[in-house]
Amino acid sequence: MKVPPDVNCATLLKVLADDTRLDVVRQLMDGPRHVGELNASIPIDQSLLSHHLKILRESGIVTASRDGKAVLYRLAPSMEGRRKGKALNLGCCLISFE
Repeated sequence: MKVPPDVNCATLLKVLADDTRLDVVRQLMDGPRHVGELNASIPIDQSLLSHHLKILRESGIVTASRDGKAVLYRLAPSMEGRRKGKALNLGCCLISFE
């Protein structure tokens, strides 16, 4: 999935300005995670986590796929292509997860 055409660097920065969404991206930098795994390390209500995951999906930062009864989240291929080690190149800036 490509980043939607109406999503620019400022929009991505707004999406990533939330601590929870930033934590999700940080975890997905290490590889795909099931929603249960994300929720175990991000102690918030699952419905709130699902809301944050929806925003990340709609912005093209993450993708979701069915894995049996669970949902598996990963960085979108367009974001993987922008990875520089433990950082994401958003085009206007580099966000480091060191």
